[in-house]
Amino acid sequence: MSEFLEGLTTALPRLLEEGLQATLISFAGGAVLMVIVAVLLGVAGHQGPGWLQVISRVIVEFFRGTSLVVQLFFIFYAIPTLTGVDLGSTWAAIVGLGLNYGAYGAEVVRGSLNAVPKGQWETTTALSMPWTTKMRRVIWPQAWALMLPGFNNLTVMLIKGTAVVGLVLLSDLTFESDQLRRQVGTWPAFVAVLLIYYVIALVVSTIMRLMERRAQRKLGLGDYAIRQARKDTDQVLAGAVAADGSTGVGGGLGTKRDPDRDREEPDN
Repeated sequence: MSEFLEGLTTALPRLLEEGLQATLISFAGGAVLMVIVAVLLGVAGHQGPGWLQVISRVIVEFFRGTSLVVQLFFIFYAIPTLTGVDLGSTWAAIVGLGLNYGAYGAEVVRGSLNAVPKGQWETTTALSMPWTTKMRRVIWPQAWALMLPGFNNLTVMLIKGTAVVGLVLLSDLTFESDQLRRQVGTWPAFVAVLLIYYVIALVVSTIMRLMERRAQRKLGLGDYAIRQARKDTDQVLAGAVAADGSTGVGGGLGTKRDPDRDREEPDN
């Protein structure tokens, strides 16, 4: 036991010093790109003309239907040979993570827009609001509150997804822990990296839950509505995980809903 604790106290500072920065940069950059891709593809898939919806669907299904590991290898190894543009390890990791998880996020955005009550859409039309005003003042605040639980899950998945960036030669936490186990032993090295991932995920999830509560309460919704929205999202993502084991995340809210049927349902 004393040997384990000694190894753990050696491993933790080493990992915090040598692997944490690469993991946090990959996560932060991937999260920003994930949100941008999710909003663009989600809004295009819901509000765009038919041809734009088709393009959005093709992109979403491509990145959801192919392995994150293969996408990283393609961005890091294949694109430089085809175009001569070498993104480097860090940017390849950010682009790969952002595009892959952004595709899942697009379904969260589209599903949340579908979930905005029909009466809200009709009211903005009756008031002849321009599209940008309608989205900014009425639709988006409601959809944003609905999509935050889904983004909460995706950001936690994204943190865990950074564990594969070592495949594109980035010295992240997982890579450094594998190197460190030869020095301090397998148990201390991997327990240390598990603790670090857990703390990062806990901090990010707490921030996202605070954002959820703030957004829901700005709309006048109580704790029950918040829990119900989170429960619905967890169920959808859990079902999608079973259907897509390569990245650990799945189909999103939109795949479980029928937009036309949603619009026909009476408002609660």
